[in-house]
Amino acid sequence: MIRRLVLTALSALLACQPVSAREVSTRTWVEDGVTWTETTTVEVFEPGSERFVASARANVKGIASFGPFEVLDGTRAALVAETDSYSPADFQKMLRAHPGIRVLEMPDCPGTVDDFANLRLGRMIRAKGIATHVPAHGSVRSGAVELFLAGATRSAAPDAAFVVHAWLDEDGRQPGDFSANDPVNRAYVNYYREMGLPADKAAAFYALTNSVPHEEVLMLGTGDLQKFAAVN
Repeated sequence: MIRRLVLTALSALLACQPVSAREVSTRTWVEDGVTWTETTTVEVFEPGSERFVASARANVKGIASFGPFEVLDGTRAALVAETDSYSPADFQKMLRAHPGIRVLEMPDCPGTVDDFANLRLGRMIRAKGIATHVPAHGSVRSGAVELFLAGATRSAAPDAAFVVHAWLDEDGRQPGDFSANDPVNRAYVNYYREMGLPADKAAAFYALTNSVPHEEVLMLGTGDLQKFAAVN
């Protein structure tokens, strides 16, 4: 499955105006001694197109890099880019080199280009007992939400944003093109159950993610996510 998203706000899907400009902005902040830099590009297209906000790889000054992961110190790593089919192996390499990592920071996570590998990565995070944390101004989008839910414990700043939408497969099909009990849909509900969500919450959350098609987005706040999963 392909579940890739580079949108950072619900307003990203507002109707567009004629091409006028490309705006690039950069913001930098310091948290726990780590300097974070995020570059955002906004493009406005002709009528009938979309307006989207795309974020570059977060510029994190870590001590080592493993695919989409940056090691911050002996106990913390950060997910700063989309995951792909190599990400589970990258995660394993990171933990072999830095076995003391206990927290995965998620400051700006655009999603995944390989849902199956992404769910495998989530199970690995849970099996290792690693906590997930979204810092202030953090944005966790699309398939990255599954990785946040994988945390042995989960925490998020009050202003954290979680963006969800339906997945899209290689043939252009979405969840609604399959029955609710089809294995492809059950795989996600089962995953949420493995991540500690009760059966009713797991089903309800999956239904919520599919309440908007792949080409649209639904933004949730920390409080919204707490209705389905424990978030500190």
